[in-house]
Order: sequence, then structure tokens, then C-alpha cells
Amino acid sequence: MSRLTPLLLRNTLTLLLAGGQGERLFPLTKDRSKPSVPYAGCYRIADFSLSNCLNSGLRRIYVLTQFKSQSLDRHIRNGWSILNRELDEFIETVPPQRRITNRWYEGTADAIYQNVYLLEQTRPDCVLILSGDHIYRMDYFQLLEFHSQKGADVTIASYEYPLDQSSSFGVIHVDKNDRVVRFVEKPADPPPIPGKPDTSLVNMGVYVFDTATLVRAVIDDAKRSDSEHDLGKNIFPRLLENGNAAIYSYPLSRQDPNPYWRDVGGIASYYEATMDLLDSEISIRLFSPDWPLRTDALQQNPIRLNLENHDDIRIDQSIISAGCHIEGSLSRCVLSPRVSVQRGSRLVGCVVFNDTQIGKRCRIRNAIIDKKVVIPDDCVIGYDPVSDRKQFLVSEENIVVIPKGLIVEPTASTTA
Repeated sequence: MSRLTPLLLRNTLTLLLAGGQGERLFPLTKDRSKPSVPYAGCYRIADFSLSNCLNSGLRRIYVLTQFKSQSLDRHIRNGWSILNRELDEFIETVPPQRRITNRWYEGTADAIYQNVYLLEQTRPDCVLILSGDHIYRMDYFQLLEFHSQKGADVTIASYEYPLDQSSSFGVIHVDKNDRVVRFVEKPADPPPIPGKPDTSLVNMGVYVFDTATLVRAVIDDAKRSDSEHDLGKNIFPRLLENGNAAIYSYPLSRQDPNPYWRDVGGIASYYEATMDLLDSEISIRLFSPDWPLRTDALQQNPIRLNLENHDDIRIDQSIISAGCHIEGSLSRCVLSPRVSVQRGSRLVGCVVFNDTQIGKRCRIRNAIIDKKVVIPDDCVIGYDPVSDRKQFLVSEENIVVIPKGLIVEPTASTTA
């Protein structure tokens, strides 16, 4: 380990942006923010970025919250109050303070602008900015080293993505030395990676700024009435246009030749990222013993399986959390703690949150079922979109989403 390692980490402040309203994840965000949506059984989405921080050696972290923040506040207080304040280590949530303006956060750049006082208090050399709604594994120390070695003012972490699917992201155009020459938010015609005509570099929502560069940029942006106050839409293009900042791209493939990163901001992307967990290669990369993933974990009862004398019951390619009681069949399912599936029920491609009860002889597929839902005997869900839409939200991809605490009507669906 380099002698500069402790200094580089100590002089970095982390800001986790966790204030998004999460409209595209509704109704999962009806009572919670995007970062506090459950994921992978017993975790929350925010646990991935926070675990990356701890595993990278970062110990000074502010989580900027805003909409429906109680769930995330409680999760961080109960599960992440593990650092030593005497050593100037902390993970703290920071709601809008309205110190310099009488409004809520109006964009990622504005959230930082309204918290410039945090930078004045801590005086870091660098600021690591993270998004709270992405799933990936990353050693941020390697990113910081790259930033330092390049003499960069800004470094944007990037991920190689198919060119024809990149229009939904911020896309980075680089030269052969990884220096950013153009940044375009959701372009209709994304620029390819040099030498890789079918691939683009997309923005991961992970940035390193020299503090002085960041402060100047967000203060300048706050004065502009024509700005959306967004890092991707406004700050990066303006810095490139002015030409007074050295901006580099750091591809995640530098750490892993076959990396994994997903933006889980919508129902379809969240569902697909959850189903990805059932791919053994992806699960190994995300849940490696040498990169522990932390959460707020309560003491739970063991899993109970009661499948005897029923040859037609099977469980395959599924994740089952502690406290679950399973008497039915599961195929490609992810279950959070204390889920009950009674005898004769069959779940296929389902994501089920905590404390949900599923009765006997139910048939459910391609569904996301939120916490404390009660599904009575003989319900059929996910086989008839017309019938499902009478009681549930059904996405364009025919993913059924059942909101938190719903007691499902026995007549919600007809027999498949």
C-alpha cells in the first residue's frame, strides 16, 4: 500500500445523492425514496454504494436526502451507525437545510450548492459524489488514485454499454488518453468509444471533483436562470465548453474485465437487475466474501421449508431470506425476510418484500410484491394483464407491481 493511501482517503469527502423522488419506481416509492427500496432480499439499494465506500476505506460520508426520507434515515441510523466520531468518521443523513435559498433541491448540482457549507466545514481536497440508485461493485480508492495520477479536476466513472441502448444515459466521448472531449445527456446519436464502434461509455453517476473546481462550478450554475442545475446536463458540458478544467473518464473495466453496473431507476430496470442476481456469475461479483455487503440486519428465525410428500413442488434459481416459510414452488424468485408461501402455490419470476403472506394454491408470475401484502388462497396474478390492471399497476413489460400493505381481493384475477 502506498504511503499516500491514508492521506488520499482522509482528504476525500463523500456525498451520496439520495433525494430523488423516484417517480419511475412508483408504487415502490410511494412511502420511501429510491435508495431505500429493498433489493436482493435483505438489502436496500443504497447499501451497495455505502458498502463500496467502507470497503474502499472511505469513512466521511454525507447522505443528502429529501423526498420521503424517513425509511432511509431509519435504515442508516440502525444499520450504518458504526463509525467512530472521535476519529472524524461518520455516515450522516442531511436533509435540505435552506441555508442559502428558500427552496428544495432542484437538481444534483443544486443539492451540492445548497450544502457547500459542508465542504467549508470539512475542507477536503477531493469530493466523491455518488448516486443512491445504482447497483455495482467498485473500489473508489482506485478511482481516486486515477484522478490524482492524471492531475484531473474532474473524473467521471464510466461503463461500456451497447451503442444502440445508450440514449437513455449521459454518454461520454473520450480521446485515446481517457480525457473527456464531449459529454452529452441522453443523445439521440451516442458517440462510440474510439476503436469500439458498437459501444458507448455511459455515465455511472460516480464522480471525483477537486473541491475548488466543484465549488466554483455549482456557485456559477446557481446564478443561471436557464440551468436545470444538473451535473450531467449542465455542469460537465459547461466545464468542457469553457476549457478550463481537465476532465477524465475512468472506465469500470479497469477494475474488472467483465464488470456489472445497473441503474435501477424504473420498474423494468429494477426487475431486470433483481433477476440478474440469479445469474451465478453476477452474484459472485456482487457478493464476494472479500467485498462484504452491509445492511440493517435484525435477528431472524431460520428459513422453514415444508416440501415433503409433494413431488410436484420444487425450488430452483431463487434467493430466500431469513425467516421465510415456504410450502410452495419457487422458480427464479427473490424473497425478502419473513415471507410466507403456503402449500400448492407457485411463484415464477417474482420479487417479494418483507412480511408478505401468500395463501394456498396461488399462481403468480412476473410480479414485484411490496411489504406486508396479503394474497388470499387461489389468486392468479401475472397471467391476465387486463384483469391485473383492475387492482394493480402493470408495466409496459407486463410486470405486475403490488403496493405495500395491500390486501388483495380474491376476485382480482381469473383462473389461468
